[in-house]
Amino acid sequence: MKLKRLMGVGITCLSGGLLSAGLLYGGESAATRLKTSAAVLTEIMAAPDKGIPQELLESSECIVIVPGMMKGAFIVGGNYGRGFLLCRQPSGSGWSAPAGVKMEGGSVGFQIGGSETDVIMLVMNKRGAEKLLSSKFTLGADASVAAGPVGRTSSADTDLKMHAEILTYSRSRGVFAGVSLDGATLRPDDESNAEMYHSKRTNQEIVMGNTKAPAAASQLREELNRYSARKEARK
Repeated sequence: MKLKRLMGVGITCLSGGLLSAGLLYGGESAATRLKTSAAVLTEIMAAPDKGIPQELLESSECIVIVPGMMKGAFIVGGNYGRGFLLCRQPSGSGWSAPAGVKMEGGSVGFQIGGSETDVIMLVMNKRGAEKLLSSKFTLGADASVAAGPVGRTSSADTDLKMHAEILTYSRSRGVFAGVSLDGATLRPDDESNAEMYHSKRTNQEIVMGNTKAPAAASQLREELNRYSARKEARK
């Protein structure tokens, strides 16, 4: 009888945790997350000695920003966050409209402490971009991934990092570092896309087509263009 009661309490707690996570992310609008994503990028790039090397951002194909990813024992996979994917325009100049993504599981940036962390991923080639645009993929399994180098230059880092399809970073409690995200999964956030574009669109249609970006994305796209308006060849 005691065992049944304990199991019942556990199931209730699990359900409550999942509901809380759903309410938390369901209650925050896509427009709010876009503004937060822009602030995250600005703050990180404003510290060149401790941020993403400029040359890597300039040579990236796409970027994923997941602000305020949460850690919780009752959330499926342990961690959960919602953010955005933007890719280069086909001409190599400027950035696409943002597409919503959901990120789950993996150890993420909680390796450096804190219950909430900002995640940034640089997709370094077209092959990685194509995988990212699939219905769901797992970092480290479906795409090669490495903790990204931090600082003014990436020249001192290993060939493994330099040839990874995706470089990953996180910031928690003010500490920004390249961290392993192996095992984390990404999939399209259809709810955010519907909220932003008022129609059903795939992530590929959004970032590879001529989709007009929502007004709320203007700050994020401006910041990306400020730091890397045109794709540069990787050295």
